Amino acid sequence: MILDHQLDLDAFLAVVRGGEPVSLADAARERVARARAVVERIVDGDEAVYGVNTGFGKFASVRVGRESLAQLQHNLIVSHAIGVGEALPAEVVRGMLLLRAQSLALGHSGVRSEVVELLLALLNARAHPVIPAQGSVGASGDLAPLAHLALALIGLGEMEYGGAVRPAANVLADLSLSPLVLEAKEGLALINGTQLMGSLLALALADAWTLLGTANLAAAMTVEALSGSHRPFSAGVVALRPHPGAVAVAAEVRTFLHGSEIAPAHANCGKVQDAYSLRAVPQVHGASHDALVQAGRVLGVEFASVTDNPLIFPDGAAGDGGEVISGGNFHGQPLALTADALKVAVAELGSISERRTEQLLNPALSGLPAFLAPQGGLNSGLMIAQYTAAALVSENKVLAHPASVDSIPTSANQEDHVSMGAHGARQLRQIVENVASVLAVELLAAAQALDFGGLRAGAGVQAAWERLRQEVAPMQRDRYYRPDLLRVRELIVSGELLRAAREA
Repeated sequence: MILDHQLDLDAFLAVVRGGEPVSLADAARERVARARAVVERIVDGDEAVYGVNTGFGKFASVRVGRESLAQLQHNLIVSHAIGVGEALPAEVVRGMLLLRAQSLALGHSGVRSEVVELLLALLNARAHPVIPAQGSVGASGDLAPLAHLALALIGLGEMEYGGAVRPAANVLADLSLSPLVLEAKEGLALINGTQLMGSLLALALADAWTLLGTANLAAAMTVEALSGSHRPFSAGVVALRPHPGAVAVAAEVRTFLHGSEIAPAHANCGKVQDAYSLRAVPQVHGASHDALVQAGRVLGVEFASVTDNPLIFPDGAAGDGGEVISGGNFHGQPLALTADALKVAVAELGSISERRTEQLLNPALSGLPAFLAPQGGLNSGLMIAQYTAAALVSENKVLAHPASVDSIPTSANQEDHVSMGAHGARQLRQIVENVASVLAVELLAAAQALDFGGLRAGAGVQAAWERLRQEVAPMQRDRYYRPDLLRVRELIVSGELLRAAREA
């Protein structure tokens, strides 16, 4: 991929998860050079400009002499790299490297092209700075996490490379790369940004789309296993309340159910209507669908944004000559609100899934053996699998509390409103992981329930059931179920089960 103006989610994933190499476009290199020239003119002049020849935060009014500008940037990085907690996963760090390079390459940050090139070199070499997960309040950018990223560029801290964590200086040497000696403005440009929030949000959104499709599939399988009605998914029903997500979800469920032998066999069973967790799937899943679409819009803007401060305008903000403006583009509020909305949207997919699992396991509701257990009493079946789902759904309710409603002033009240977006984005990642397990419980139960019938399910459901049964055998008696659950979860996370259903 050639890094220039545009970056979308598919391109992001191709690099971050797929390992596609990235190079800097010539046009981007020219933009970067023009902005850098503005910074160098400031260094040669007498004007005090924040972040170039002044201190930071509360120290914005303290002028720093030219002879100390390199030390100023070095000090900024080492003092701000004070995060705590577990190291971020490699894919999150890769996303941060890519998004930081993308923002700098837009040409309004004032760094040298060497800074962008080194970020891309680490990304392409799969050399990942070790970045603690905690320490960002999401306002002046993800300061502490990005400082740990920048620390590796100057040969300090640690990097994960080749499966081992080693001193960054040693990794750079192995790659024949020289540590950066930061010049005016460059340290600040590296750490003023929303790249931790952005990386977490982008990865979670990609996974959430897979979970949404899988939730639609799980719902369809449960409908078939319970001989539920297909009519709530008809185009005519959702056309009377045509939210785009509801229309899309209903259409996909209809596809999964197409060709079912089960529905015609129960056409005159006398049952009036199904529980909400079955017949309201288009409305519930559809609302989550629409939240995911909106998150994609926000990320599209963010991927094309400069989140640095101050901003360099080589032609001036009004086209009247070089200009430097301090603004608030680093503030994480757009991503913080989006992460909080996605937390709720994804958590709801798990909440309604757990209720469908109850429908499958409760004999008073399903008409099937209690907990789908052969010889119930001697065997417990999937009784405790539902407990696990319930525990995760309850945990999600805590995690889904909006992080963005909190704010704690920092930097002696200079930074007096913060977004807490990194908190929300990390909570979102955990919710996504939890919901994958909740859906695995439902699919495990729905597949077992289908085993009690002798008719073919709809084409998509049947294909998914057959793929699942290649990995997990039907229950004949109680066994150690955790490996079964984990294998179904792997089929969900990889998208393999959903692909089988959609290709049927």
